[in-house]
Amino acid sequence: MDKKLELLEQKIAEAKLGGGENRIASQHKKGKLTARERLHFLLDEGSFEEIGMLVTHRCDDFGMQEQIFLGDGVVTGYGTIHGRLVYVFAQDFTVFGGSLSETHAEKICKIMDLAMKNGAPVIGLNDSGGARIQEGVNSLGGYADIFYRNVRSSGVIPQISAIMGPCAGGAVYSPAMTDFTIMVEHTSYMFVTGPNVVKTVTNEEVTSEELGGAHTHATKSGVTHLTAVNGLDCLEKIKRLLSYVPQNCEEKTPRLPFELGDELRPQLTDIIPENANQPYDMREVIGGIVDEDSFFEIHEEWAENIVVGFARLAGRSIGIVGNQPVSMAGVLDVNSSRKGARFVRFCDCFNIPLLVLEDVPGFLPGTDQEWNGIIVNGAKLLYAFCEATVPRVTVITRKAYGGAYDVMNSKHIGADMNFAWPSAEIAVMGAKGASEIIFKKEIESADDPAAMLAEKEREYQETFANPYRAAQRGFIDEVIDPKDTRRKLIKAFAMLENKVVERPKRKHGNIPL
Repeated sequence: MDKKLELLEQKIAEAKLGGGENRIASQHKKGKLTARERLHFLLDEGSFEEIGMLVTHRCDDFGMQEQIFLGDGVVTGYGTIHGRLVYVFAQDFTVFGGSLSETHAEKICKIMDLAMKNGAPVIGLNDSGGARIQEGVNSLGGYADIFYRNVRSSGVIPQISAIMGPCAGGAVYSPAMTDFTIMVEHTSYMFVTGPNVVKTVTNEEVTSEELGGAHTHATKSGVTHLTAVNGLDCLEKIKRLLSYVPQNCEEKTPRLPFELGDELRPQLTDIIPENANQPYDMREVIGGIVDEDSFFEIHEEWAENIVVGFARLAGRSIGIVGNQPVSMAGVLDVNSSRKGARFVRFCDCFNIPLLVLEDVPGFLPGTDQEWNGIIVNGAKLLYAFCEATVPRVTVITRKAYGGAYDVMNSKHIGADMNFAWPSAEIAVMGAKGASEIIFKKEIESADDPAAMLAEKEREYQETFANPYRAAQRGFIDEVIDPKDTRRKLIKAFAMLENKVVERPKRKHGNIPL
């Protein structure tokens, strides 16, 4: 009996180290932390409590009964980050490649169930080759159990996935259903089928990095929301992300201490160029409005014509959606509409007020956009704003043209407060295009059509290229001096803090997916 106890203690010690010495060395050689090291750096010191350390797999096929590892390839438990409760699981690639077995899945499901019952975020540190082949349908069933809980938890508690190694097959679908995905450059990959299968089926030659690396998913697919240069950077970004979100859908994000002072920002006065066709960086506007160094951008490298992210305004967490004039003039297209809609819905799920900074010339025209569903994708952003019940404030900095004016959180779709800078232009379309339609006959019959067009453009601009007509109708609440924007927004969000909206009784809406 003493020998059995001694062997068990040895296995427990080995499990706590994340596997045998050779396996640890192998992880470090690849520039990767072990599962337990990741949890150590993620959680507050001494706060981690492990659950299920002694769990082992139940498979007796293919000689598996001779390969027993305590914990079965995943470390699960709970702890705190900056004093706030979180539930965590970290897959251990040194044990069967982090592959998911029946018991491996049960451990993750137990953590997710506890998180739901206690209203706290779930963080998954993913490093898995997919389903454990030796277990067949049992491992597939384990994935389905996790997927089901991902959906049940959606909108109830925040779910964050860190991809810290190669993840393939079923291992990528759970992260895809969580709220945020973070990938580590050069060591993490996500793909449904790897390069070898791709080559066999389609005859394409592609590397793991090209097919599913962090840069690929950050720039081309939009699958990952954030990238990190290494494992430690990834864990720090998780901590920062969590600081902007509440524990669950019934709470608000903790507010940081803040003392009001002189909230005027003169640097905002000269941001808008005199030439209406000249771009400027919306991030500069954001920097002039929010608390210093508080902007945390999401999806920075994908659909760059729209900027989304979290920030703080007088210590309060807010979500920001802004058109980006330096990229495609800030026009809305398929990807930017999806990006904005996803972010708006997350903020609405978790009681995070929304600030919209608008400079949009419309939706991007062309066959590529039409054939790729700009209609239904643009409708996603429209639907997301219409559905949102959190405090919603819009500032129109320059252009607000056509249907894009409606979509970008206009008064007509439920925005609470809408401000405009004097440089705002609110119209159906730009002056040149509008003049060519409205004054077509006059221009064609003129002795000098070009001069007549220029004259009519000026006339149209004087009539519509300003915010005052919209303000007369109450569609704009106030035309404000740019330098006064921060002060106005602080007051507006404070006024809206206790906003309540009664939704129609229904099972759920049917967003145009």
